[in-house]
Amino acid sequence: MNRRRCVKAAYAMRRHRPGCLLLACAVICATVAAANESNHKYRVGEEVRLWVNKVGPYNNPQETYNYYYLPFCQPSGRGEKPAHKWGGLGEVLQGNELIDSQLDLKFRTEVPKRKICTVKLDEGTAAVFRKAVKKHYWYELFIDDLPVWGFVGPPPEEAKDDKQIYIYAHKSFDINYNEHRIIEVNLTSEDFKPIVPGAEIEFTYSVRWAPTATPFARRFERYLDYKFFGHQIHWFSIFNSSMILIFLTGLVAMILMRTLRADYARYTARDEDDLEALERDVGEESGWKLVHGDVFRPPRRLELLSALLGTGVQLALLALSLILITIAGTLFTERGTIVTVFIVSYALTSFVAGYVSGGFYARNDGKNWIGTMLATATLFPMACFGIAAALNTIAIAYHSLAAVPFGSIVVVLLIWMFISFPLCLLGTVVGRNYNGVPDNPCRVKRIPSPIPTKQWYLRPPVIALTGGLLPFGSIFIETYFIFTSFWNYKVYYVYGFMLLVFLILIVVTSCVTIVGTYFLLNAENYHWQWTSFASAASTALYVFIYAVQYFFMKTNMTGFFQTCFYFGYTLMLCLGLAILCGAIGYLASAAFVRRIYRSIKCD
Repeated sequence: MNRRRCVKAAYAMRRHRPGCLLLACAVICATVAAANESNHKYRVGEEVRLWVNKVGPYNNPQETYNYYYLPFCQPSGRGEKPAHKWGGLGEVLQGNELIDSQLDLKFRTEVPKRKICTVKLDEGTAAVFRKAVKKHYWYELFIDDLPVWGFVGPPPEEAKDDKQIYIYAHKSFDINYNEHRIIEVNLTSEDFKPIVPGAEIEFTYSVRWAPTATPFARRFERYLDYKFFGHQIHWFSIFNSSMILIFLTGLVAMILMRTLRADYARYTARDEDDLEALERDVGEESGWKLVHGDVFRPPRRLELLSALLGTGVQLALLALSLILITIAGTLFTERGTIVTVFIVSYALTSFVAGYVSGGFYARNDGKNWIGTMLATATLFPMACFGIAAALNTIAIAYHSLAAVPFGSIVVVLLIWMFISFPLCLLGTVVGRNYNGVPDNPCRVKRIPSPIPTKQWYLRPPVIALTGGLLPFGSIFIETYFIFTSFWNYKVYYVYGFMLLVFLILIVVTSCVTIVGTYFLLNAENYHWQWTSFASAASTALYVFIYAVQYFFMKTNMTGFFQTCFYFGYTLMLCLGLAILCGAIGYLASAAFVRRIYRSIKCD
C-alpha cells in the first residue's frame, strides 16, 4: 500500500512539474515510510493494525492457545489472508503468534459502534464459549506493540446458575496519543449476551481517540506495578539479607582472625629445621591441621565436578550480564527480548565454562579432557532440553501456543552447535594450557588417612543440607516477587534490586560454605570438595520446596498441562541455581582452604 502511494505521487508530479519530481517523491516516500508500526510514528488517517495474539484460562498462564481457537470473528475485512507477525526467537519461544485482525483502525480517526461479524451459535460453538467463560478465559491484543487484555465473558461466579452464561459482544478501544505517536490503549468489554444454542451474536467494536501529555518514552510505565514492587516488604528483604551478610562475614572473619591466627603463630614460630618439634606439635594437635596431607587430594568423580564448576561459573556470569544488560536497556518493554538475550549470552559465555572446567581438571591431573569438555558443553543444555522436550510434547498434544515450532528448535540447536560448543572447546584448550598447573601449598600423601567417626551434625550430608538455609533466607522475599511476576501477569522491572540480591546471594553462599568446610576439616574429614558444592547447591532444594508451597497456596492453577509447565520450569530454574550456587560455594571454599594451609609448614 505504501509503495502504491509513492507510485501515484510520482505519476501526478510528472504531469505537472517534472523538475520537482525527485524532491517530491523523496519527501512523500519518506513521510510514508515514517508512518508505520516499526518506528511507532503515524500520520492522521494512517492505518493502525490491531493484532490478536492468544487466549487461555486466566489462572493458567502457560496454557495459551491461538486467538481463533475460540470461534471469534475470523478476519475478512480486506479479502486477503491475514498477515502473521513473527517476532524474534525469544518471542516465538514465549508462545506469541500475532495475527492481523483486519479491523478498520486509523490514527486519530473515531470509529463509532461498528459491526465485525455475526456468529450463529450451534451446539458446538455454544459449548466452546461456555467452557471459555466458566474457566475465565482471557485474551491478548496488541496495538502499536502495546498489549491490551480482555475477558471472554463476565466472571463465572456472577452467573446465577449454570444456564446463565454470558459473553461480551462489544470491544471499546480508548487510545491516547501524543502528536504522531500512540501512548496508551485501553480496552473495555461491554454488551454481554447470553450463550444459547441457536442464538445469533453480533460482535462489534468502537474506537475513541484522545490526546495526552505523557511522553513516548514513558508509555510502558503504566504496566509497571509500583505499589507491588515498591512495597515496604521489598526493602525489608534487602535489610534482612544485609543483616545475614554482616553476620556471616563477621563469623568468617572471626574464624580467620582468632581461631587460625594462634595456629599460624605457633607454626611459623618454629625454625624450619626443627622438623621433629613440628611433627610433635602436629601429633598433639587435632582438627584441620591433621589432614594437610589429604586435603588437596583430587576429588572423586573429577570429570563431573569439573563440568559443574565450569557451568556454574558460566551461569553466574550469565546472570550478572543479563541483569546489567536489562538495567541498561529496559528489555522488558519488548516481547521476548530477555529470552533472546539469555540464549545469545549463554552461547557467548561458553568460553568461560570451558576455561574453568579445563583448568580445574588439568590442575587435578585429569587425563580425559575431551570427555570433560563434552560434559561441560552438554550437561546443563541437555538437561534443560530434555525437560523442554517433555513440556513441548504436552503442549503439542494440547494444541497450545506454548509448543515451540520446529524451526525455532533448529535455530537454538544451531546456536549451540556453531557458537556455544566451539567456544567451550576453545576455552577448555586455553584453560588446561594456561591455568592447569597445580600449585597446592601442601603435598598429597600416597596413602589416604582414615576418617574418624564424628557427631552426626559434622557429617557431610548434614552440613550440605543445612548449608542452603541462610542463602535461601537471603533471597526468600525476592523469590516471591520473581515467582509472582512470572506466574501472575506482573512485569518484573526492579532489576536494580535483583542485582543487589544476587550479589548478596554470592557473598552469603561463599561465607556459609567456608564455615561448613571449616567444620568438616576440623572433624578430620578431607572430602570437602563435594560437600562444599552440595552445601551451596542445597539452596535450590529450598527454592523448590518453596515453589511447591507457592503452587498450592498462592496460585489457582489447575490441570495437568499447567502443573507440568509450572514444575518443569521450576525444575530448570532450580537446576541452574544449584549449579550456580554450588560453583560459587566450591570456589570460595577452595580459596579458604588454600589460604589456611599456605601459612603452615605442611610439606
